[in-house]
Amino acid sequence: MNKVIRNREHGEERAFYGATDTRFEHCLIRGDEDGESAFKECRRISLSECELSLRYPLWHVDGAAIDRCVMTDTCRAPMWYCKDVNVTDTEISGVKAVRECEGITLRNSRIVSEEFGWKSRGIAAYDCYIEGEYMFLDCTDLMLENVKIKGKYSFQYVKNAVIRNCVLDTKDAFWHGENITVYDSVVSGEYLGWYSKNLKLVRCSILGTQPLCYADGLVLEDCTMTDCDLSFERSNVIATVIGHIDSVKNPGGGSITASHVGEVISEQFEGRKSETLLITSQPFPEKRLI
Repeated sequence: MNKVIRNREHGEERAFYGATDTRFEHCLIRGDEDGESAFKECRRISLSECELSLRYPLWHVDGAAIDRCVMTDTCRAPMWYCKDVNVTDTEISGVKAVRECEGITLRNSRIVSEEFGWKSRGIAAYDCYIEGEYMFLDCTDLMLENVKIKGKYSFQYVKNAVIRNCVLDTKDAFWHGENITVYDSVVSGEYLGWYSKNLKLVRCSILGTQPLCYADGLVLEDCTMTDCDLSFERSNVIATVIGHIDSVKNPGGGSITASHVGEVISEQFEGRKSETLLITSQPFPEKRLI
């Protein structure tokens, strides 16, 4: 960096507008002026141990490293239209964080943000905690590893995602998602994966009512299903389930292999009927994720 700015406090509008090749250390973006967009239109900047408490601080930023910073709950919409940003050991609490961005990498960070990560491409998160009612809406090329998610309507309309070793506590996850693979994860919530296309779950622990309905190209490999009733309705599925499924309703096609199925519900209407080949095999060894 050609320039270093340390120990400054600014609250005015666009305090560092257009800064390039600049490192900011121990700076506070706050003040009675209540100014917006402190780092708008910046290029190749870094923020270290800074606190951002005013609205829209990073918009249209191209190339940034954010390390050990805090974006408080008054830091609304902190990162929009940004490209190539690395965030490490940072706390983000402002609503609507990360929207229409590209190439955002988060590591060892904690995010509590409603409407987090919308309409972005190439978000990667490692060893993070993310909480919010809606997150990752309409994203593409998403990568999560060792991330804990707590939300409600997560990953809707997501395309091209790989998720590994995560805990997803979220209702209505993956609705209308396409080309998503989840490995070695806990997926807990109601109505998982409805209307998805090419959703694959490998060695996952699935919990919650009415999962995986109206899905096309659905694959489960060596998963467990707990409290999963009315599963797979109208889905085309190839599934291997270790242990028990509470009930399967109106499966659309493919095959389901499980140790035991409590109930198979088959309804006919409008000339349609369930055509899935359902196999109850010899019991598998019980295998569950923590």
